[in-house]
Amino acid sequence: NLGLLVACQAMLFTINSTLIAINGLSGLALAPIASLATLPVTCWIIGSALTTMPASLYMKRVGRRVGLMQGAAIGILGALVCAAALWAHSFWLLCAGMLVYGASNAFGQYYRFAAADVSPPDFRATAVSLVLAGGLIGGVLGPSTSRYTVDLVGPRFVGAYLVLIAFALIIIALLSRTRIPTPSAAEQAATGRPLREIMRQPKFIVAVTSGAVGYGVMNFLMVSSPIAMGVCGHPYGDAAFVISSHVVAMFAPSFFTGALIKRLGVVAVLFAGALLNIGAITVALSGIAVANFWWALVLLGVGWNFLYIGGTALLLESYRPEERARAQGANEFAIFCMMALSSFTSGLIVTNAGWEKVNLAALPLVGIVLVAIGWLRLSQRAARPVGA
Repeated sequence: NLGLLVACQAMLFTINSTLIAINGLSGLALAPIASLATLPVTCWIIGSALTTMPASLYMKRVGRRVGLMQGAAIGILGALVCAAALWAHSFWLLCAGMLVYGASNAFGQYYRFAAADVSPPDFRATAVSLVLAGGLIGGVLGPSTSRYTVDLVGPRFVGAYLVLIAFALIIIALLSRTRIPTPSAAEQAATGRPLREIMRQPKFIVAVTSGAVGYGVMNFLMVSSPIAMGVCGHPYGDAAFVISSHVVAMFAPSFFTGALIKRLGVVAVLFAGALLNIGAITVALSGIAVANFWWALVLLGVGWNFLYIGGTALLLESYRPEERARAQGANEFAIFCMMALSSFTSGLIVTNAGWEKVNLAALPLVGIVLVAIGWLRLSQRAARPVGA
């Protein structure tokens, strides 16, 4: 099961990294005004946000396997709509296609939770980490796919969207071989604590903050970087290479992040992730050479990995089995809301104020994560018995 889920994650992030590489530029080509260039990306994330809680509750009823297969099928529809938008030169149809793609992406975000579901408690953080390591393949395949298919057929980028259908079909084939237990009738009927009570826990708050803000900062800089590189005169091939390196940096640490959490603790890993984000912003502010973009996006990718996997590991400690659908859905909803806000505002800022202002705007968000991590550490110390 774990190996198949790793392969599914690889295909999902091949799709997603391809979309990251082409969406800002295809949006810029079709948008009525340049500041709307990242709106298709925002629609992708809005579609994910609107679907993530229904997807979680739906899979509680029908099981992970069926739900994940249907999510991949939705992605095929999204690819067809996006390709049609480019043929018709319709910006708003492209936005609609990305909204559909967002619904597919929402289902795909539960691969890591599926891995945790089939793993013993002491292996869950490692299982989550290994599944996310599948994204390393996507970091190589995605931008390479976009580079060689942008002009494959019809208007520019049509071929890149159409080839994503093949990856969705591979996901469906892989999932058909998985054996993920379907929730029992008792598990489906159980409710657990109210969501409000779950959300008041320090662990839940910091888990969601780390995941949502970490993803938001990463998305904020990543979405705008190809546009910024174009404005700075760098060719598309350089931008694709930077995005490819960034996605590799997002997932390569996954081979050892779970082990780091076991050895150092989740709080230390979250803190390291926040510091890496600060390092990325510092490098980005120091120049506009390709090397600056490359190092900034690589540091950003590793920082995201620590915050995302650390946040997921912390989230797994905050709910009971019967509460996981609502707790996981709430976490994913928060992440996608932050991603939607960051992707749209990054487009506005980079096209109107420049790359420097994008990075300066990200700094306070990293500060929020650091404050949250510090608060959790103090809460944990206060909860320990005297002398422990």
